[in-house]
Amino acid sequence: MRENLVPAAGDAAGWDERLDDELTAAVEQCGASSGGVYLLRADGSVLDLAVVRGLPAEFIAPWTRVALTAPAPSSDAVRDCRTVWSGSHEDLARMYPRIAVAMPYHFALAAAPICREGRRWGALLLLWPGSRPSHLVAAERDRIAAGCDRLAELLARAESARQPVEAPLRPRVLPRRLAAAKLPEEAATGFAERLPGGSCALDLNGRITFLTDTACFLLGAEKEQLLGAIPWQALPWLDDPEFEDRYRATIISRQPVAFTAMRPPDQWLDFRLYTDGSGVSVRITPAGSGPSASPAPGSHRPTPVSRAGQLYQIMHLAAALTEAATVDDVISLVAEQVLPAFDAQGLAMLSAEDGRLQVTGYRGYSAEEIARFHEIPLDERTAPMMRALTVGVPGFFDGPEELARAFPEVPQVTGKSAWAVLPLITSGRPVGCCLLAYDRPHRFAGDERTVLTALAGLIAQALDRAHLYDTKNQLAHDLQRALLPHALPTVDGLRVAARYLPATRGLDIGGDFYDLIRLGPTTAAAVIGDVQGHNVPAAALMSQVRTAVRATAGAAPDQVLVRANRLLCALEADLFTTCLYAHLNLAAHRAFLVNAGHPPPLLRPPGRSTTEVLDIPPGPPLGVDATAHYPITEVPFDIGALMLFYTDGLVESPGGDLDEAIAAVARQLDHAAPDLEKVATDLVAGALRSVQRADDIATFLLQATPSHGGGSAP
Repeated sequence: MRENLVPAAGDAAGWDERLDDELTAAVEQCGASSGGVYLLRADGSVLDLAVVRGLPAEFIAPWTRVALTAPAPSSDAVRDCRTVWSGSHEDLARMYPRIAVAMPYHFALAAAPICREGRRWGALLLLWPGSRPSHLVAAERDRIAAGCDRLAELLARAESARQPVEAPLRPRVLPRRLAAAKLPEEAATGFAERLPGGSCALDLNGRITFLTDTACFLLGAEKEQLLGAIPWQALPWLDDPEFEDRYRATIISRQPVAFTAMRPPDQWLDFRLYTDGSGVSVRITPAGSGPSASPAPGSHRPTPVSRAGQLYQIMHLAAALTEAATVDDVISLVAEQVLPAFDAQGLAMLSAEDGRLQVTGYRGYSAEEIARFHEIPLDERTAPMMRALTVGVPGFFDGPEELARAFPEVPQVTGKSAWAVLPLITSGRPVGCCLLAYDRPHRFAGDERTVLTALAGLIAQALDRAHLYDTKNQLAHDLQRALLPHALPTVDGLRVAARYLPATRGLDIGGDFYDLIRLGPTTAAAVIGDVQGHNVPAAALMSQVRTAVRATAGAAPDQVLVRANRLLCALEADLFTTCLYAHLNLAAHRAFLVNAGHPPPLLRPPGRSTTEVLDIPPGPPLGVDATAHYPITEVPFDIGALMLFYTDGLVESPGGDLDEAIAAVARQLDHAAPDLEKVATDLVAGALRSVQRADDIATFLLQATPSHGGGSAP
């Protein structure tokens, strides 16, 4: 039975050890091959991998930090407070295609939230071999839940002791518990030497921990050269992504794998890999000939551009960048994916403007350090960046001395100790440069330089698209602001408040509009409309409708819509518009309404807590039938009455019931606060939390007040 002790006061390391123990217990009790614990940051925005067992941290480098909004098992589990299960690689490809691209192996996974009574601490991630059944039975779910409960109890106690557990900068990697009984070393060695062929053992990080004399002979290297080394780094002829990929496959899937490789000049060798989770056993035997797809003996074999992990890093980043819309999205993805994968600590995206460096975005630098970049002119003092920005030449500097030798005029402004200056080139033209920086000297191997340069090409294309998106978005935002009223006029006896939210898909512009027109000392016209679509043509038509309504306001309400309808039909815009128009006589406390296919307004009478859905007989939308008529409906609008106009984006949702949604808004108005601005904010609060809004939302609140207390809010 495991001890249940609380670490001594001030012993923060004790909580980390307890977390490691609980992870180990969860992995073993659930029969998993490996697992990890993610901890949610205090601001609730990012999950950090705190500890991992049974896998090298490099294998999951792209997911050491996961935004809570990202499509990933751990973030979905925490965000939705549910267990996420993927029983096969096919399931993973369907649910999380980006991760499936970067992890093309056969395994099952579960991600479960570590939470209690609404408090969320993080997620437990467990992996199983692909050979297990693809479904999760109830008993397994119970064991996973029990592991999460123990972790939640531990993290809660740490918080109570004012020693909250936080993720380290790099996740801790735990060894798998080893069985106590071991064969004597000499007997084990003799056993392996007597087997035909060669034998060697690798730990979970790929380093050689044991090999026989026959294995050394077949590999063509001395034992001293190989022990403690990674095979594809120590033996150039094994430096091929395919070979490292086979090692990754057996570690993650826990299934045997095999491959054939040629040791120069012409010796083909068969490698068979077996694992039990504590390491990998490798059998090496001579092969008669290589695979048909391999080069013939003695032929030239080009140096591979990278190893498997780096190739998967490129694929994962490429898949992620396709979803990045804004410049901030691109910078965040590069920081989350590239910095941990290449062990860098700083990132800056740079461009040239007015003869000086401009920082588009950064991570791992202080604001003061970034300010110094802006002070540097583009001349010989910024030669590495200038070369990247102007002619697209990358620069790799292993330490301050190498940088000083190459460019003695370059100032040391940030205290970093190694740099990769990567040109961002798209369509043959530089669009900026990416600066990766290291806190300590860092040797850039040839394959690492190649991979970083390839990544820079992907980043450049995404950044170019993001710049275009941001520019269009800003133009759309400016156009929207110009089309909607900057402020609503003051009308004695009337208080108003309005909100507008554009759709989140497409350009940040829409066809919804509202307006208040002062007709006289005690009369006004209020209008709200919704032009089909949320794009530039919709916004342009919205402007024409609003102008037509303003030009005829003051006429009989039905004639205002009749004339606007004839105008839209004459324009043949192929877009229709719904519209709700009200003539307000504040002295007589009456409102005269006409409706062109718009959702019905809501009215909360004074002194009552029940909001009514007004029955305003609608005519057809504007722009559909040039002969349409719009009947007038008269309703009381006494002092204290509150009326709500809105567009369908507030109440419509895929698969939702429209009448129930309108009734829900009415119930919200029943208990609305006296502050009209707060009411307007509360009405759209739910839409603000929505990640994707398919339609624009406009709300327009009107409240009758005593004539001496009139006023309006912008």
